[in-house]
Amino acid sequence: MRDKTQANSAAAGDGLIRAGAIVFFVGAVATLVTVAPLLLGTKPFPTYMFGMSMLMAVGFLMAGAGVLRSIAEGRRRAREIRS
Repeated sequence: MRDKTQANSAAAGDGLIRAGAIVFFVGAVATLVTVAPLLLGTKPFPTYMFGMSMLMAVGFLMAGAGVLRSIAEGRRRAREIRS
């Protein structure tokens, strides 16, 4: 029995992984922008910028959820093939 999934088709968690990576990198840039004034001795950014730095954690969790979703989908497919 051949698998009907094409090699370039998106898996279950791919969208979450991509979105999580984008959010993570936005948070990483916000972290760099927030920390730079502290290292340069200039006036720090407002508090909401520190909140934007938390996007790194949110992106990491989103990508992790996508990975777990992909794993669950792969296990479900493997169970269907064995049955």
